[in-house]
Amino acid sequence: MIAVLAVLAVLVLGGAATLYLLRDDPAPVAGPTQPADPAAGPSAGATEPAVPATTAPAPASSADPRFVKVGQCVRNEGPAGGKPKLLISECGAKTYQVLRRYDGSTSGEKDAQAKCAKVDGYTNWYFFDSELDTLDFVLCLKQR
Repeated sequence: MIAVLAVLAVLVLGGAATLYLLRDDPAPVAGPTQPADPAAGPSAGATEPAVPATTAPAPASSADPRFVKVGQCVRNEGPAGGKPKLLISECGAKTYQVLRRYDGSTSGEKDAQAKCAKVDGYTNWYFFDSELDTLDFVLCLKQR
């Protein structure tokens, strides 16, 4: 009887640990915001790649914003006034088109604002800051 209970306890704890490790819920540090001066435009010497004219996102393995590409759109599923939760979606009303993506280390809001200030036409920015700098990214977005 004790052996059966021990095996059952190991299976339950193993299943709970597996579910905990497999959940996919990255927490962004900050979210979309309006630029300080939207009329400022890009820096004098900055050249940005053209944004593709596509309105449908390319097939992706996930709706997670870690996999979004320039030209695709995201929508904010987070609570109004709360922490944003972006998901890759079809482009349409109340979505944000990715104008530029910066991969690599980010130091936060000021860094995201500085990077996106060089992008012509952006209205919002979003950054993800993880413990591994190689997973960090900044998205410069245009509200549709």
